[in-house]
Amino acid sequence: MRAALSLARRGLGIAWPNPAVGCIVVRGGAVVGRGWTQPGGRPHAETEALRRAGRKARGACAYVTLEPCNHQGVTPPCAQALLNAGISRLVGACEDPDPRTAGGGYARLRKAGVNVVTGILRAEAQALNAGFVKRIRDGRPLITLKTATTLDGRIAAKGGRSQWITGPQARARGHLLRASHDAIMIGIGTALTDAPALTCRIVGLESRSPVRIVVDTNLRLPPDSVLAMTAHATPTWIVTVEGAAAKREALSALGVKVIQVAADSGGRPDLGAVMQALGARGITRLLVEGGGALAGALLGGDLIDRMAWFRADGVMGGDGVPAVAGYGTRGPGQMARFTRTARIALGCDSMEEFERIRLSPCSPD
Repeated sequence: MRAALSLARRGLGIAWPNPAVGCIVVRGGAVVGRGWTQPGGRPHAETEALRRAGRKARGACAYVTLEPCNHQGVTPPCAQALLNAGISRLVGACEDPDPRTAGGGYARLRKAGVNVVTGILRAEAQALNAGFVKRIRDGRPLITLKTATTLDGRIAAKGGRSQWITGPQARARGHLLRASHDAIMIGIGTALTDAPALTCRIVGLESRSPVRIVVDTNLRLPPDSVLAMTAHATPTWIVTVEGAAAKREALSALGVKVIQVAADSGGRPDLGAVMQALGARGITRLLVEGGGALAGALLGGDLIDRMAWFRADGVMGGDGVPAVAGYGTRGPGQMARFTRTARIALGCDSMEEFERIRLSPCSPD
């Protein structure tokens, strides 16, 4: 199952709107087929593994990181494909939360006489597909805030200069994060100040650049910006408020997709509605690389699920730009709380990973 989970990770960032799944077919103690979800979500992992196993799949055992689907979509159900191939035993990690399957895949296999064992490395499998689960259950993607700061939480010097706070190893790790996410989001302020490309620039992974999303209330993104001019090569979406019209035709002509959502009380795109719109379009894993204003707004809306916090070994002081703008906290008890799940040394820098929690042991009584 650990090997199947490793295969499943290959699909992160490219399998959406489907989950990233891994499958290994074993017969007589030997692996006879391996598969993982292909770009765009098809073919499914089971189909790939069975294709490679061929006739050796008959009487074999299949290890699958997510319950085989049980509904007829663009392709037939994987549960039926496993039966047709003659699989005699199936070991599954966790149940598919999609109501079209939700236990039905395992039930179909059991009813046909297949020996089904479930719950193997369930927690690891659920963590891997937390984005897919989030979209199915809550209608929005799993949201990870990525930031690179000094020791005192500054993302740029006075005036906005930020290149480079962290070193090359940390920046390469940031690009690897882009490759494992479906989409990357910034605010219009960052787009105008930094003119970023928001692509994955790791050799060999350039094709895994995520969908680029800009939150832009008044459609201020220039048609001659890097993001707009390369929209045909790398998908670029702008999220704006209903009724925004300036430059819409010019941006659309360049291949930019303009998504309109309801405004919040301040006239900006309502971020809850933004995330629902992204979920409706199949996005399961969203990486946020915007500035402090966007980070603060998302934290204020309780929309950050994970954080990837890159930290340099320097102190900038109060002249620097803070990583997170104010979001309405009135005391320590109102802070958004996170628990650290990992820490990685990256040269002189470090990366810490956090997950959102509702109550921290460090919280005051």
